[in-house]
Amino acid sequence: MKHLVKRCVAAVCAAACTVALAACGSDDEAGKIRIGIKFDQPGLGFKKSGTYVGFDVDVARYIARDLGYSDDQIVWKEAPSKQREAMLQNGDVDMILATYSITAERKNAVDFAGPYFVAGQDLMVRKGDTSIRGPEDLNGKRLCSVTGSTSAKTVKDRFANEVQLMEQPGYAECATALFSGIVDAVTTDDIILAGLAAASRGKLEVVGKPFTEEYYGVGIKKGSTDLARKIDKAINQMVADGSWERAIKDNTKGTGYTPNAKVNPPKATEGVGHDRVATGKED
Repeated sequence: MKHLVKRCVAAVCAAACTVALAACGSDDEAGKIRIGIKFDQPGLGFKKSGTYVGFDVDVARYIARDLGYSDDQIVWKEAPSKQREAMLQNGDVDMILATYSITAERKNAVDFAGPYFVAGQDLMVRKGDTSIRGPEDLNGKRLCSVTGSTSAKTVKDRFANEVQLMEQPGYAECATALFSGIVDAVTTDDIILAGLAAASRGKLEVVGKPFTEEYYGVGIKKGSTDLARKIDKAINQMVADGSWERAIKDNTKGTGYTPNAKVNPPKATEGVGHDRVATGKED
């Protein structure tokens, strides 16, 4: 009988999690907000000695504080590219900030707030390699990107007859493949590549010819209209008070990376039902 009661309680909690922000989870997560980020992207979402750093992390912290959560009420969870939709749909996290591009296809499964940044897909090569200076040089080359990313999808859609694509679970694995000569280039968003290049200590470099626009959004569960509006408000406030610009500068220092000023900082409008359909992908 006790086991039956426990199962019923668990079922009720699981159901409640689908409609309430951070309502359920482990005892350690009670009253906290669960945010999905990348753990392996220097400059964006990076787990370092038990702490979490990067631009996505800074934006997430700002949003959480605006929603009424202190830093110690944030539970950080790793959100690999191919698992993001499932994590939101299953109620494993309350929101995801993980270089998560807003696309029409993804909107069928989840909702978004934002955007909070606009990146562009680019290429990273070994330092001094002049054989790839842009997408026009990809014929016959071997590329690496991450499974479940729209960077990989873009390669399949646009360059399928020209390149060999290796897909890995993370960009650390792609960088290793590039170091060792297994692939000729790594492709994803320029701001991600800038962080990876900086972490390589001069061994890798970004080509610097982005060929898409990627609107990074905050992924939330389908139907979370009120939450989307609150997140949009926080993002726009972060831009207005200068925190957004400081976060960009702090997290790209020394990389030589400069955001495209024509589209950055973007206006967060997804939460008010703006009809713009992003054209890009993501990491």
